[in-house]
Amino acid sequence: MTTIWRSAWSGLALAAGIAVLASFSAEWLGTAAFGLDKSPVSPIMLAILIGMLIANTTRLSERFQSGLELCTTTILRIGIMLLGIRLSLFAAGKFTLIALPFVVLSIVLALFLVAGLAQRIGLSRRLGGLIAIGTSICGATAIVATAPLIRAKASESAYAIFCITLFGVIAMLLYPLLAQAAFTDHPALAGLFLGTSIHETAQVVGAGMIYQAQFDAPVALDTATVTKLVRNLSMIALIPLVGVLYGSEARPGTSKSAAEYFRMIPWFVIGFSLLSAVRTLGDHGDTAFGLLSQEAWSQAVAFIRVCAETCLLLAMAAVGSSTRFSGMREIGVRPLLLALFAAFVVGAASFVAISLFAADMIDALA
Repeated sequence: MTTIWRSAWSGLALAAGIAVLASFSAEWLGTAAFGLDKSPVSPIMLAILIGMLIANTTRLSERFQSGLELCTTTILRIGIMLLGIRLSLFAAGKFTLIALPFVVLSIVLALFLVAGLAQRIGLSRRLGGLIAIGTSICGATAIVATAPLIRAKASESAYAIFCITLFGVIAMLLYPLLAQAAFTDHPALAGLFLGTSIHETAQVVGAGMIYQAQFDAPVALDTATVTKLVRNLSMIALIPLVGVLYGSEARPGTSKSAAEYFRMIPWFVIGFSLLSAVRTLGDHGDTAFGLLSQEAWSQAVAFIRVCAETCLLLAMAAVGSSTRFSGMREIGVRPLLLALFAAFVVGAASFVAISLFAADMIDALA
């Protein structure tokens, strides 16, 4: 076994251990400690908190990092792809239509207001643009994809990723409670808010799973996931736009071919859609695909859902274990203030717009 694989297995084992501990702790707190029939404590939230505690109180060896990264990238994306089995194409399409105007609102606000403020407080156009696109689209992925296009320095990319991660983690833990308080009787609106206002795909899915576990509302996770996938797809158009708006100068050789743009579509988005299509076809008729009874098909769907949630629990444990706050002093206060402003503007605008218009849109498409 190579060193790389030994490192991967170490990180995987750490994430799995945290996930198991979080699952048992959540169950124990709800049933033994609180005396309830069903635990209201989310294992996802506990996995994130336990991981953060470990990451910020111990010095994790480098041998854990490749496995943790595997969890936060590949395993997370597999989990998101498998979530497609929860929704038929009709439901996914409806959520997409509802999410689109709110996603556009979030993107426009972040791209123009945030980057404009960055110049006012003395940050470079490049750093402002990275924070703006990280806030508006999909966090670190968008930042990494955009940085070469606008000739950002490595330190600027690192600062932007840290800022986005910090406030995204805070939002992941707090926004489910805010969404429940604001949209108590309409979990689809809660999911829409989570999907438009939280930065990273992992953070959105984590918040959706926390909401689902805490308030027994699977539709919130479904809506949040579809909304975030709509934001992810916007990278195809917006990364070149950010290159024009925030690049300090044109960079020779940075134009992309049609094939390169097509490769920017995340594979897990395609997988999510394919599994939604499988669910749609399987639910049609007395037997699924002419092979399985509806009872057997329901069991297969339930098994895939468990696999998805297991992948996501592992990913959230790794997200917590990869979140360190030691870099705050090195960054300085101005980028952090900008990222806080970005998170507040996008979150507040999404909240207001969803409160005013989303319920009527859902009723119209029902």
